[in-house]
Amino acid sequence: MEFLNNSKNYSLNRKTYINLRWIAIIGQFTAINLATFFFKYEFSFIKANLVVLIGAISNIYLISFYVKNLLSNRTAFNFLIIDILQLTFLFYFTGGVLNPFIIFLIIPSVFASLSLEKKTNYILILFTLISIIILTFFFENTDLPLPERALIKDYYYFSIPFSLIIALFFLNFFAILFSEESSLRKDALDKIQQLIAKEHELVSLGGQAAAAAHSLATPLSTIKLITQELSKSLKGNKDIEKDIILLTDQVERCNQILKKLSINPAIDDEFIEYELTLSNYVSEIIRSFKSISKKKFFFQNKQDTNPVKFKRSIEIIYGLRNFIGNANKFAKEKIFITINSNSENTEVIIEDDGDGFPKDILDKIGEPYIRSKEKNYLNKSGLGLGIFIGGTLLERNYAKIVCRNSITRNGAEVLIKWKNKDLLGL
Repeated sequence: MEFLNNSKNYSLNRKTYINLRWIAIIGQFTAINLATFFFKYEFSFIKANLVVLIGAISNIYLISFYVKNLLSNRTAFNFLIIDILQLTFLFYFTGGVLNPFIIFLIIPSVFASLSLEKKTNYILILFTLISIIILTFFFENTDLPLPERALIKDYYYFSIPFSLIIALFFLNFFAILFSEESSLRKDALDKIQQLIAKEHELVSLGGQAAAAAHSLATPLSTIKLITQELSKSLKGNKDIEKDIILLTDQVERCNQILKKLSINPAIDDEFIEYELTLSNYVSEIIRSFKSISKKKFFFQNKQDTNPVKFKRSIEIIYGLRNFIGNANKFAKEKIFITINSNSENTEVIIEDDGDGFPKDILDKIGEPYIRSKEKNYLNKSGLGLGIFIGGTLLERNYAKIVCRNSITRNGAEVLIKWKNKDLLGL
């Protein structure tokens, strides 16, 4: 957890940020010098170039002295403040809010909203807002082809900073909103990866244990036979007989340990490749829940007319288990599971006799970190991670999922459907 917490403080990629700043600096330098030497306009040419030079020096510092690949929240904030100040001074020397490039002033804060902490974002937005207000009332007059302030009516002139402020808040609001949703989804997906990695590790260990038990059975049997023969031939030799008895006991102990470790002592080495149908998987999952739940499970597979066998998939097992577990959690007494298949499709229908999905989150089912506000669900409802994880794992394995409230059972209903050719391709 310490690693995860620390990693959240580093959000901006240094190389990407440096490249973006070089593009901005080169663009500023080109625009200033073209206006001076090519178009022959008069303005604070030297001051404007000094402002661009400050930006270039700060970028060289990032390249030469900041060696980390990711910028911390504090470092990114400091350099984004420099960007806003640099742009503010540049626009001050080139016409203020009348400069058509003034829209670039809101870019640093929008850029930060996608990656940095909320507090940092709010400070940058405030800083940008102050800069817009200052540039509205204070700037140097130039002979650049800009409208004269004295010739523009107030309502038109003040509409420019007003539109900038609207754009500032609008873009930042959506950037922060999308960033939060992206972070939540990424966090939930990271948890999926951790769970699946753990499941794969357990299966791998179980497979290794089963293979070891199977492979070591012959040599251990041979050792046991030899010790029995030695015991007969050396009977009466008390010193050696004790050692042979101890050796026999240890061989038997090895056999017992390997049997406990293995998934099935009699299983072949290729058991991981063994193919099963969805009916087999669901039966095993139901059996595991019956041992811990007092609720009744009703499993119907009469319409499973074309059962498709496919290789063992941890993702499908875990996904189905999550949905069945969710039904077990919210059901009052009964859970109904039906498998239907034909020549083209296979589907699993999971229903319960509970209160169904809450209406206020029905259209959000499948998203992570959602919670119903309805009173009936306050004590039972989680964060939506179970459905999100189960749905994501199954969808990655070609399943189509529909979550709705059941008409026949009055509870929740989950329909999970595959094309048979997709199951065969797993």
